[in-house]
Amino acid sequence: MIRKTIEQVANMINIENDVTRWHHLLIEGVSIDSRKVQKGCLFIPFAGENTDGHQYVRQAIENGAGAALWQKDISGAPEDLPVLIVENTLLALQQLAKAYRDSLDIKVVGITGSNGKTTVKDMTASVFAEKYRVQKTEGNFNNHIGLPLTMLSLREDTEIAVLEMGMSGRGEIELLSKLASPDAAIITNIGESHLKDLGSREAIAEAKMEITSGLSEEGTLLYLGDEPLLTERISDEVPFQTKTFGLNEANDLYPVSVEQTETGSIFSINQAADVKFELPVLGRHNVTNALAAVSAASLFDVSYESAAEGLRKVQLTKMRMEWVEGKNGIRIINDAYNASPTSVKAAVALLADLASSSQKIVVLGDMLELGLDEELFHYQTGQAVDPEKIDYVFTYGPLGQFIASGAKSAFGPERVFAFQDKNELIKSLKNILKGGELILVKASRGMKMEEVVESLTL
Repeated sequence: MIRKTIEQVANMINIENDVTRWHHLLIEGVSIDSRKVQKGCLFIPFAGENTDGHQYVRQAIENGAGAALWQKDISGAPEDLPVLIVENTLLALQQLAKAYRDSLDIKVVGITGSNGKTTVKDMTASVFAEKYRVQKTEGNFNNHIGLPLTMLSLREDTEIAVLEMGMSGRGEIELLSKLASPDAAIITNIGESHLKDLGSREAIAEAKMEITSGLSEEGTLLYLGDEPLLTERISDEVPFQTKTFGLNEANDLYPVSVEQTETGSIFSINQAADVKFELPVLGRHNVTNALAAVSAASLFDVSYESAAEGLRKVQLTKMRMEWVEGKNGIRIINDAYNASPTSVKAAVALLADLASSSQKIVVLGDMLELGLDEELFHYQTGQAVDPEKIDYVFTYGPLGQFIASGAKSAFGPERVFAFQDKNELIKSLKNILKGGELILVKASRGMKMEEVVESLTL
């Protein structure tokens, strides 16, 4: 993590008061929560609509913080404490993170996309770890606050940083890319997430392309070549290198064989047909995610054999295609972290294709942020569920009922159940379980569908 004297910090960001008497103090790390300060850290308060972190500056320093920032338009800056006055504390956090990143001898891989960016982050970090000292974005620290905090947590001996970049609107990924200055950037795909904010998949593609804003001329953009919305935005005049990955043979990297197993996939690639990649993660779509990680690793001289070893060891962030053992031999695929029509259809298809004589049940909740056509997207998702391969459909939420409506046209009403009360859903689901079933649980994060998973394991 960042370890600098106040004098050094003052040379990295614009300080508006005289901090000479504090020059000798050493800060280690940063915190934006006064309750979680570590000894010697730099506390950074934000002035929010409901609370103002500045009122906790004294408490933070008394609890061990080495110093604090202070936004100049907030009155009452204490003169007896090591307080650094800045124009804006958020901008100062970002400026400090950028300066710290530029001071490190490190390579950065930035990752964005509508679906799969956290999975690709985990896979990429695991692959790089076979050769380098690696750090990656933890949790959901992928926005205009989380990314700078991640960057400031980088150790000085880290060789590769794998940074996830999220967004809710235009301009956000551009900011993050310029802060991180990635040496390689990955766009996993273009889906329907953020349609509410951006209006179209074309606009989403434009927003994801912002990740190239901080890419140098020596940098490389790796993107899903199966996606026309991306390929049509790449011209011969782009000021960076490009490589494609995907299932189509027109890509620079693609699989020449894929074998689905009950616990993952085994595949080989066109550039190293003799290397077997064993991926302990469910879903054909995750083969595509793995290709992104392998493609990135090849840019930094990680051999395909080492990449295969890294993928074999990968551990994904929880609630992403996570196998959970329930009671009475029930097995659950917990994919409750996020959802879009594309990712739900992929997860349902995965369950449908698993070779098993067990009954298969999907439990699906609302997919959020889909804009004006959200009801249609949910209805079409229900229509896509195969009644020959899935035994029951359960839905939860006001939009989930449209999934149920779409499914009923093929399933009939006796195999499809829609609920607005999660406890009622759980009760009804348990009533049909006899033991040994395979159950997929998936919805947007706000639906908290992990509560359904937990109810089946108690």
